[in-house]
Amino acid sequence: MRILRASDYRSMPWKNGGGTTTEIVVSPAGAGLDDFDWRISMARVEVGGPFSVFAGIDRTLSILEGEGMRLSIAGREPIDLTHTSEPLFFPADAATEASLPAGPITDLNVMTRRGRTHHAVQRMSLSEPLDLITEAGTTVVFCQDGSIQVGESSTLALGVRDTLWLTNAGQTLSLRPLPHAVLFLIAIQND
Repeated sequence: MRILRASDYRSMPWKNGGGTTTEIVVSPAGAGLDDFDWRISMARVEVGGPFSVFAGIDRTLSILEGEGMRLSIAGREPIDLTHTSEPLFFPADAATEASLPAGPITDLNVMTRRGRTHHAVQRMSLSEPLDLITEAGTTVVFCQDGSIQVGESSTLALGVRDTLWLTNAGQTLSLRPLPHAVLFLIAIQND
């Protein structure tokens, strides 16, 4: 079990100047965009436009901040994604265009390499304790809002945009909102 603090994440501007990416965690450690098995990041999107294409990658997007984004994926009917929407899963190698009808947003981006790993993302609003039983080889808890006490120790807590990274299936852990929290549960499994 590791806690990753938001203050320690690494941020980098996009080459096209349309935003910035903040890497939360990547596997294997130190992997780049061409050789990761999985990657979790946040992006500050300042302007609409085409998404970068990532061959052989599946992704899930969720809005953390801002009014939302309209996505056109592979020529299908546009999808409006807001901070109350369910996380949106789609292939990162499909042509995708985004517009920002109400201004800039910040999103949470989970990507896994097809054939090596797969993932599921769930948004949860907690006002009562949750006993989390990990089923995947890797489970990541990302605290979007509020704070969460981890386990029975009053000193171990996640603040806004902190991350808990668990690397074994079959763990049981108590998550206690203080007094309310919004979090993302991210399950990553090897194929």
